[in-house]
Amino acid sequence: MKILVIGGTGTVGSQVVNELLARKMDVRVLTRSSQHAEILPKGAVGVIGDLLDPKTIRTIFDDVEGVFLLNAVSPTETHEGIMAVNGARMAGVKRIVYLSVHDLEKAPHLPHFGSKMAVEHVIKISGIAYTILRPNNFFQNDFWSKEALMTYGIYSQPIGDIGLTRVDVRDIAQAAVLSFLKSETEGQTYNLAGPDALTGKTTAEAWSRALGKPILYMGNDLNAWEQQMLAYLPPWMLFDFRLMYDYFQKEGLKARPEDMDRQGKLLGHAPRFYEDFVKETALVWKNG
Repeated sequence: MKILVIGGTGTVGSQVVNELLARKMDVRVLTRSSQHAEILPKGAVGVIGDLLDPKTIRTIFDDVEGVFLLNAVSPTETHEGIMAVNGARMAGVKRIVYLSVHDLEKAPHLPHFGSKMAVEHVIKISGIAYTILRPNNFFQNDFWSKEALMTYGIYSQPIGDIGLTRVDVRDIAQAAVLSFLKSETEGQTYNLAGPDALTGKTTAEAWSRALGKPILYMGNDLNAWEQQMLAYLPPWMLFDFRLMYDYFQKEGLKARPEDMDRQGKLLGHAPRFYEDFVKETALVWKNG
């Protein structure tokens, strides 16, 4: 099967590419950067293009059977997603697997959530067979916190005290590839999550155990977090993420038992545990 991966050089997409290659699939990866195209894993073919460019939309889907669609968080995310669906439809693509977000209907006012609603709808009416994956907050988002954890002993992602059933991107990638291979996933939407509801405090405790030193949760003060992140994120993204963390602190984001049952049937195994991810990552960081 020939698969085009859109968003294939990021945290999730790169794992999807690896999973596809491991199953001997023909993999193309859309990227805006020739440098990114040059460092793709062996077997993946880079395609240079931009989803905002009609020339790209008219050419990249030729001879493609399946599309993994992951639109990076941006002010044009929705438009890029809809453009991609139209390109796939015009080229006769047979299958789309779309990466959305967990329980997006509960918080459509969040740009990070609401931006995906229109893309989901367009996919559903496109006539293309589809599977929609809705993951929770990623374990691997903690990579952003490496300096704070290792140097200052602080966990800085302000996820609050209610809890998120966070998920490993390796489980997401496996779910994506299986969605192309299993006919029973057609027309289905899957919430993807981990087995534990993690809070800021329990997250910091997990890092304390893995690193062998005290790690403190920075807390729920979003004003302090925003000031800290001004140097790292553009204003539009900072505003979006602050809204999202405020929602997490007030409502949490937890999977239901039926979500976990469906995920287990799709993957064929239980979800990865956050504690194991932290131990693996801490070992790499300490030995690096």
